[in-house]
Amino acid sequence: MTHIYKYIPVIILLSGSILASCDDFLSEVPDNRTEVNTEANVKALITSAYPEASAMFLGEYSSDNVDDYGPSNPYTYLFIEQMAYWKDVTETNGQEDPYALWSRSYKSISAANQALEAIEELGTPASLKPFKAEALLCRAYAHFILVNIFCQHYTEKYATKDMGIPYVKVPETQLIVEYDRITVDSVYKEINKDIEEALPMIKDAYSVPKYHFNTKAAYAFATRFNLYAGRWDKVIEYADKVLTSNPAVMMRNMEARAKMTRDEDVYTKDYIKPEYNCNLMLMTSLSQAGRYFGPYFNMSRITHGALIAEYETLKADGPWGRYTNYHVLPFIYQGTNLDKTLTMKLPFLFEYLDPVAMIGYPHTVYTAFSAEETLLARTEAYIMKEKYQEAVRDFNIWIKANTKSAYVLKEEDVEKFINPIPYYEPNAPTLKKKLNPGFTVKSGKQESFIQFLLFVRRIQTIHEGLRWFDIKRYGIEVDRRVVSANGKDVTIADQLLPRDPRCAIQLPQEVINAGLPANPR
Repeated sequence: MTHIYKYIPVIILLSGSILASCDDFLSEVPDNRTEVNTEANVKALITSAYPEASAMFLGEYSSDNVDDYGPSNPYTYLFIEQMAYWKDVTETNGQEDPYALWSRSYKSISAANQALEAIEELGTPASLKPFKAEALLCRAYAHFILVNIFCQHYTEKYATKDMGIPYVKVPETQLIVEYDRITVDSVYKEINKDIEEALPMIKDAYSVPKYHFNTKAAYAFATRFNLYAGRWDKVIEYADKVLTSNPAVMMRNMEARAKMTRDEDVYTKDYIKPEYNCNLMLMTSLSQAGRYFGPYFNMSRITHGALIAEYETLKADGPWGRYTNYHVLPFIYQGTNLDKTLTMKLPFLFEYLDPVAMIGYPHTVYTAFSAEETLLARTEAYIMKEKYQEAVRDFNIWIKANTKSAYVLKEEDVEKFINPIPYYEPNAPTLKKKLNPGFTVKSGKQESFIQFLLFVRRIQTIHEGLRWFDIKRYGIEVDRRVVSANGKDVTIADQLLPRDPRCAIQLPQEVINAGLPANPR
């Protein structure tokens, strides 16, 4: 295992609350845990291994899925402006900022490690093997999110040199523990070990499995991990286990969704129903996502507006024709200081601590893994293996589920659609952007298929933050555009280049202050 730097602060962040000061972190020995000596206690502990923080905000606001509608728009927050302009975040909101993600993820890792230790001490009975698998997957998933947010994307060329994160595998029992900041390559190897150990043991062990790593969710995670690692055969193998021989029945029923009352609350709550086959795993998060990606003025300065939608995403033409061929049309909100074009998928849920004083915490529930995203991961792997007929088959499953058109994609249609489209320019935006991946994409047919794949993935995963990882994987340049009052003219306030140091989001200042080497700038 390659080591880069020594540092101290991980356990400091595992103790105390998200709002505690550094002094508070140092004031309490962390080994004050409840003794876990029964199977029931182990199962209860594993529920704490899912972080109540997500990477949606960091990913979405770092990506090209948002524009800046200018300083005259007052509906903004400094920490989101810092995220959107790839600055080191000095402001926090306690929910979506880097510190919240870092600290809550390592707390989840600590819970998973404590559960794994307890299972071992109990002799690893057969009845606990599915829960061991779940704990391993929780540990792997938290590290997977952290390494992909706070580090450069994994590529064989750079991964043995790029700084990763600590991979913590034991419960903390001391106040100060030294760790190595290992390489991205070493982190990926540890994630792979945990996933591969877990998969043979995973079962649907809960009455409501969608809020846990159930069997399909486990293989969907394995699919996404191997996609990011560029292991195309593994992607196909694991996606097949999720999608079965009839992937069409796994897709969201968009035709039925289109018949629902066109109300934001109805649409968002329907999106997260656990009984739907498409929702492989649901997660909760302390988050304002329902407001920021909802019909509110909140964060209307930096948002997904008409300009992006018209030329690049929800309203852009596809080979199936105009966006009006979709079953579900985007939700459009326009007015003074308001220009949002959205897909309703993230509910705004509020937990009241004091209903009279209207004090509490905003939450959302989101689809961490979906059948559609898993399908498109397999499609991408087929393209990279130049299995274009199989890729077209998958594309048609997605097209049939999402559009009311009778259109059926043919292999030659992809190049006919993509090739005439010019590459994106700031004042002439298109869905086609230059690619600079850390792996080989052949010019011509393969690039055309990847361009189409990235377009479809961008539509499917809008507001979920996954576009940021596609940008990093494919080395896509991002312009931070400031849109004029007419909604069309833009100026470029900043640019993010492929493998720009800022692609690795800066670690929380509290962690750096405690001794962790910062990402280079």
